[in-house]
Amino acid sequence: MKKRNFPHIGIEVSRMGIGAMSFSNFYGTVSRDEVFAILDAARDLGVTHIDTANIYGKGGSETHIGAYLAENPEAKAFFDIASKGGITDHSDPSRRFNNDATYLEGQLDATLGRLGVEQIDLYYIHRRDPHVPIEELTHTLAGFVASGKIAGFGYSEISPTSLRAAHAVHPVAAVQSEYSLSTRTPELGMIQTCANLETTFVAFSPVGRSLLTDKPHGLQTAQATPFLANNPRFMEPNLSLNIAATAPFRALAAHIGLTAAGLAIAWCLAKGDHILPIPGTRNVEHFKGLVAGSHYGLSAEELIAVEAALPMGWVNGDRYSMAQWAGPERYA
Repeated sequence: MKKRNFPHIGIEVSRMGIGAMSFSNFYGTVSRDEVFAILDAARDLGVTHIDTANIYGKGGSETHIGAYLAENPEAKAFFDIASKGGITDHSDPSRRFNNDATYLEGQLDATLGRLGVEQIDLYYIHRRDPHVPIEELTHTLAGFVASGKIAGFGYSEISPTSLRAAHAVHPVAAVQSEYSLSTRTPELGMIQTCANLETTFVAFSPVGRSLLTDKPHGLQTAQATPFLANNPRFMEPNLSLNIAATAPFRALAAHIGLTAAGLAIAWCLAKGDHILPIPGTRNVEHFKGLVAGSHYGLSAEELIAVEAALPMGWVNGDRYSMAQWAGPERYA
């Protein structure tokens, strides 16, 4: 598989990664066998980057990955692993996010323990804590680099101005935000800022939480999935409108010879050489379709056709509920 660079930490990874939120119960129960099957397929297909977080399944995603690495020690050299910290366990309702140095180091050490490794390639602040200036936080993360616990660090769901402030203290290896044909807000400045600073832009939910697949979640599935049950895009009437709106996109994908999800990945990669999509799945055949999309280079004409099928602004409903909006920096 072709590669994407993280210039500030000097590593190359597969141009598509694995979003390991799917290795927890956010989208329904998952078994160890399902996780191991995806990781086996990733090694067979050359997908080297895994993106997880300590809150995914309350450490469950990291634990599954750590178990796989323990049973397959040669995979430690194959995979480049990223994780995240900074969201609390909600034991203090008044503080959902904690970016204090001592707290973060404890979270990072727990992550390393669950994964069974001494260092990870990338560590993100999952959500900004308003009590801690980003310059101070960046100094903390730079200390983790100096200690050898992480090769580099990044931020999730921050604004371009926050990225520039952090980068003035220490190079920021990556920024992670939702980006897809259904969520194009990063085009209002973040993707450009990342390119200017040589910061890799990591796109999560690149297939629109199923809307950009051949089989979008129906209302029954969405309502049975805690993360989607109150998501405006998956509530009626928005869900039916969104499924209907994506029908031309699915037809175009079939015409090109890709799954709809594969075409969504191909589009994402076509939007910049510094963009790395990290779709999540627990289905090996679906995963193969995603990988096929990562290999496909869209022509200029095909890119125009994709964006004509789903022009900017087509989606119905916000990407998060009001509760889910706590934490992300919404301003461009």
